[in-house]
Amino acid sequence: MKISVDISMYPLHEDYCQPIIDFIEAMEQHSAVSIQRNSMSTHIYGEFSDVMGAMNNEIEQVLQKLPTTVFVIKLIGTDREKVNYRGC
Repeated sequence: MKISVDISMYPLHEDYCQPIIDFIEAMEQHSAVSIQRNSMSTHIYGEFSDVMGAMNNEIEQVLQKLPTTVFVIKLIGTDREKVNYRGC
């Protein structure tokens, strides 16, 4: 099953930029997922098990180094780019 994830990372630390960049670059090393950088969040696309596995691994690494980091994650069970939204 394809999924799309919108993830934001908030390191509660003075030097917050570099940990975010490091996280995104680490996610980009996972060839089975597609990453789209954004100014407010990062979008991750791929098969459920690939995306969740990559996020599980990289989020754990971040939390071991910076345990006060907050992640906000939104998931949709489809390829977001293929969804046709109509007005509410």
